[in-house]
Amino acid sequence: MADDPQRNFRSAYYEKVGFRGVEEKKSLEILLKDNPLDVEKLSTFSQRFPLPSMYRIHVWKILLGILPPHSDSHALVGGYRREQYENILEALEAMRFISSSTPTTEVYLRMFQLESQVLPRRSEIPPMEEEDADFLSISQAMEEIVPKSLEHYLSQEEPRLLNHLKSTGALAQLPYGPWFNRCFAGTLPESSLQRVWDKVISGSCKILVFVGLEILLNYKIILMGTSRPEAVVKFLGNIPQENTDAIVTKAIDLWHKYCGTPMHSV
Repeated sequence: MADDPQRNFRSAYYEKVGFRGVEEKKSLEILLKDNPLDVEKLSTFSQRFPLPSMYRIHVWKILLGILPPHSDSHALVGGYRREQYENILEALEAMRFISSSTPTTEVYLRMFQLESQVLPRRSEIPPMEEEDADFLSISQAMEEIVPKSLEHYLSQEEPRLLNHLKSTGALAQLPYGPWFNRCFAGTLPESSLQRVWDKVISGSCKILVFVGLEILLNYKIILMGTSRPEAVVKFLGNIPQENTDAIVTKAIDLWHKYCGTPMHSV
C-alpha cells in the first residue's frame, strides 16, 4: 500500500493527539490479510513501526519461519509444530537430559541442541570441531566490532562522555555481554524488550547498538559523575526500569537517523 499525503497527515494528527499507531495497526492488518503473506513487507513494517501487542507473537512466528507465508496452512502447521515440540520433549526426558525440575530455559537449550543435532553426550565434553572453531572466531570478531560501533556513534552524539568513559577505564568494562549477546534480556523489562526484539527478529541487529548508546546518553549526568569503572558497571547492570520505554523510543529514532528508514511501502 503506497504512502499518500492524506495518510501521512492522518498519521501525524493521530500521533499529535496521543493515538500513535492507529494507522500503522490498520496497515499491518491489511498486510496480514494477504495470502500468501509478503514476509519482506512484514519485516520492513516491523523495522519501521512498533508491532501491536495483539499481533506481535503471530508476526514473530512468520518472520522466524515457524509459520509459513500461506495463511490457510497456519492451523495445520501449528499442529505439526506442537507435535514436534512434544516429541522432542519426550525424547529428552527418555534420555534423562531433563526432568520435571529442569529450568525452562535449559529445556529450551536442550531442545535446540537436539533439533540441531548438536546435543552433547552426558558423560563427556566433545572435542571442538572445525565448525565450532569457525563459530567462535566469528563470535570473537563480533565482540570487537559491536563495541567499536557503539564507540563510533557515541563519539558523534556525546564525545565528552566517550572521553570520560575512556579516561576512567569504564568503556572497556561496559556490560557488552548482557546487552548484545542477550539482546538486553535481563536489562530491559518485557514491555520495552519486545519493541527491541521486533527489530532484531525482522533482521536488524544493529538496533542493539543504539539501545546501548541511548542508555549511555540517558544516564550521561550520572556516568559523568562516576570515576570508578566498577561503579559504572554496577549501575548499568541494574538501570532504573521506569523510563525504559522512552529509552527504546529514542534508540529507534537514533537507529533511523544513522541507518535510514526501510523504504519498502506498507
